[in-house]
Amino acid sequence: MSENSSVRIGLGPDPIQIDGHVNFLRGAEGGAIDIFLGTTRRRTNGKETVLLSYEAASELAVAELSRLIEETRSRWPVLRTVVFHRTGPVSVSEISVFIGVATPHRSDAFEACRYLIDELKKRIPIWKQETFADGTTDWVEGTTPDID
Repeated sequence: MSENSSVRIGLGPDPIQIDGHVNFLRGAEGGAIDIFLGTTRRRTNGKETVLLSYEAASELAVAELSRLIEETRSRWPVLRTVVFHRTGPVSVSEISVFIGVATPHRSDAFEACRYLIDELKKRIPIWKQETFADGTTDWVEGTTPDID
């Protein structure tokens, strides 16, 4: 994990510890914290999912996440940022990604957090393989942000 007084970036196989990340985001100057938690859903396109497996080009991913966070901080008044993404297997209902931002006001927090997850999906070298109940697998493209 990479961390300084206002940014925490992590990639790894360990379950995401929400409380620690939320405490990192809290501060007297912030008036808003927005958090996105991405979880493994049970069904995709009518098929039952049993597991997601993530692979990452770790050094490249951390470097690009750092650039993405700096870009976000130049667009919104972000006080603190956390981006943590799991690698390896992630079971149904487990958290695979934590994105959190602290800003003085809620509208900036919402916009910055949405921007981070959408850009992460498009730009960061993290790949996802879905394993279905019938034993088949499928690599998932990450180039289009969710719009639902």
